[in-house]
Amino acid sequence: MFLQQLVNGVALGSVYALIALGYTMVYGIITLINFAHGEIFMAGAFIGLLLVSAFKVNVFVAMAGAMVFCMLMGVIIELIAYRPLRKSSRLSALISAIGVSIFLSSLALMVFGADAKGFPDGAFPVRQIKVGTADISTLQLLIIGVSAVLMMALEFIVQKTKIGKAMRATSEDYNTSALMGINVNRVISFTFALGSALAAAGGVLVGVLFNAVSFNMGLMAGLKAFAAAVLGGIGSIPGAMLGGLLLGVSEVFGVAIGYSSYRDAIAFTILVLVLLVKPTGLLGQKITKKV
Repeated sequence: MFLQQLVNGVALGSVYALIALGYTMVYGIITLINFAHGEIFMAGAFIGLLLVSAFKVNVFVAMAGAMVFCMLMGVIIELIAYRPLRKSSRLSALISAIGVSIFLSSLALMVFGADAKGFPDGAFPVRQIKVGTADISTLQLLIIGVSAVLMMALEFIVQKTKIGKAMRATSEDYNTSALMGINVNRVISFTFALGSALAAAGGVLVGVLFNAVSFNMGLMAGLKAFAAAVLGGIGSIPGAMLGGLLLGVSEVFGVAIGYSSYRDAIAFTILVLVLLVKPTGLLGQKITKKV
């Protein structure tokens, strides 16, 4: 059963990693924990469900539509809720993020109701592939494959493009980047758009995997993804990927050996243990400031 549980864990961890990337990118640029990010994940799932149910498009088109919608949503949230508070205290921005989170979840409750919604039958044809003693579904392979492609695309954007170079410069020194001619506002908006698109893709994948989309699905997924970002090293893109995979695999194996009642606690227990040993996370770097 090891291979079976490993595949289950990697599939779940891939989704955590997609969400965690949004947390870590935003924090790396403006040192803000965007607690509304889980609700963007939820919104992406609902948009994907709406496109599949009402417009009869396939999962890939629905995912692309959800990503575009959430990109715009992320930019608008940054413009309205965070940009006016950029020079205020971190507590003000944090309260604003929590307010946006509550607003979005309440709005979803009003629009879609409290009951979980499922994707139509045949939204994605699922087949089982026998690999040794493991039964691996094509849906799990889809999740792992799509997540891997999106992570590689993100790495390419950050490392090889002009806007990616601007993102790295802004992450290093916000004020100096502005003095050097970088449009910092555009870089921050692009970062929110990119992170929101990844969260939307994760929302659609989770919705199809568990066949359930609800107004509060972003709460626990967002907290676990935040734990993954901190575990890997907040502000580190490879760290967010690694942290997500580790949490997903640990959670699935914890359930497999009989600790299903503690499923949600496993991620946070691992986080606490790692931070006790390495406070900066697995791939995070200690930052020294001159005073």
